[in-house]
Amino acid sequence: AANVEAMTAAFKIISGDPNVKSIFVNIFGGIARCDHIAEAVVAGVKAVGASKPLVIRLEGTNVEKGMQIIKDSGLDAFLTNDFTTGAKEAVKLAKAA
Repeated sequence: AANVEAMTAAFKIISGDPNVKSIFVNIFGGIARCDHIAEAVVAGVKAVGASKPLVIRLEGTNVEKGMQIIKDSGLDAFLTNDFTTGAKEAVKLAKAA
């Protein structure tokens, strides 16, 4: 489930791994709403602290609202609707880290 507790736990695990050089959040929300997922992602990152480059791909229901939530949050994240673009950016950021 894409709730705040789950996202916070996931970001704690990922952020604590020294082998992780960038984080790629890939969400294709058909039934799940991108705005709800975006709120959970923002809360999770803010709870843990953004220490690694972040790429977020959102596509699906309420994607525009989800993107706006992330933009308004102040998170330093690369946003896209396209999986390939997001994956390439995550690799580029990981190599630069």
